[in-house]
Amino acid sequence: MENTTNKINLGEGNVGKLIFKLAIPTVASQIVNMLYNIVDRMYIGNMEGDGVLALTGLGLCFPIIMIVSAFAALFGMGGAPKAAIEMGKGDNNKAELILGNCLISLLIFGIGLMIILLLFGERLLYMFGASDNTIVFAMDYLRIYTIGTLFVQIALGLNLFITTQGFTKYSMLTVVIGATLNIILDPIFIFGFDMGVKGAALATIISQAVSATWVLCFLVGKKSKLKIRVKNFKIKSSIILPVMALGISPFIMQSTESILNISFNVSLSKYGGDLAVGAMTIISSIMSLTLMPLQGITQGAQPVISFNFGAQNFDRVKQAIRIQILVCVTFSIVCWLLLEIFSTLFISIFNDEAELLEITTWCMRVYMFGICSLGLQIACQYSFIALGYAKISLLLACLRKIILLIPLIFILPNFFENKVFAVFVAEPIADITASIITAITFFTVFWNRPEFKKIKEK
Repeated sequence: MENTTNKINLGEGNVGKLIFKLAIPTVASQIVNMLYNIVDRMYIGNMEGDGVLALTGLGLCFPIIMIVSAFAALFGMGGAPKAAIEMGKGDNNKAELILGNCLISLLIFGIGLMIILLLFGERLLYMFGASDNTIVFAMDYLRIYTIGTLFVQIALGLNLFITTQGFTKYSMLTVVIGATLNIILDPIFIFGFDMGVKGAALATIISQAVSATWVLCFLVGKKSKLKIRVKNFKIKSSIILPVMALGISPFIMQSTESILNISFNVSLSKYGGDLAVGAMTIISSIMSLTLMPLQGITQGAQPVISFNFGAQNFDRVKQAIRIQILVCVTFSIVCWLLLEIFSTLFISIFNDEAELLEITTWCMRVYMFGICSLGLQIACQYSFIALGYAKISLLLACLRKIILLIPLIFILPNFFENKVFAVFVAEPIADITASIITAITFFTVFWNRPEFKKIKEK
């Protein structure tokens, strides 16, 4: 598959250089994508008067935002690798059928989510740990954000179909355009028009609308190898069910991030009140900035792995996976060192109130202790996705959060006097345990599956 615009051929050339050429724009776009939420929190957290409560309210909306993103991942990260594999086989018509089915599915689920959130948003927020002090700020944000659900689905879900063709510059621009607009509009709406949290939400949905428009224009334009065609809009179970089977793993990874965040908020609200929930809001923002580049690296490697796997270039598959693991592990270790040493500096970007700064600093050092191992876990997990092994990736997606971390959040406070510490220490225990199990599983399968035996023989 050669992209004549960017001179990228996924089946030829140095694998390392190819991955970096694809990954760098993808990593940049992932980081910029997080700015949608991070910048909102930075501005809101530094509002005079109610900054801490408003920041906490915004944090309570994060699980819902993650659920919306998870459905985009279900069809985007499930469909894009499938499309790349078909393109590797030379079947562009089937790849376009996958694209069309994914677009319609994104729209259907987006409308469903919008209706549910408009009807039950306030109840959900109270369930997620909102108090009477924070619910006003949370609802001000959620009502407006919900209106832009369809834009989020299209921008996040379909952008992966641009990346998987090798057009990483264009996929990066999808995010850069939206995030830049968001950064510009945030202070105008929040402070200039004195809209506060409502202004942050309005800036976000306008930015996502522009990003969605960019994606649609590209996928119907001349440069795209895969095009949106009306004839492919009829959903076929033979197409969409395998997509969902593969996409269920990243869906669970992101939706369980939502459930995880809810678990943290509920438990911390019980033991530490609004201040502890505010600390978690800041920590989760910083954690997202750490994880997004790792996901960007794996998404940059995914087209190389998927295309060459479909083309049966098994030696290139092995090289790509090896490089992906090395880069992810190195990155996670460097991030761990920086966050442990300069934790106060990162936290003060969001809010420098003394009491919040104090509790967040020591909580983050505990929480982040295990991220040095996450590079290995994520690299192995996403390698399974790129290769189309849905069942294994699904099991591993459940391991860290559902099987380990969520139960530990509620169990550990029974064994520690400092309940808030007990909640936060659940994270590194789960991270390290899951990384070890995932790595063992991956390397066992890597050398024993028939496809990988061919790699070994080479």
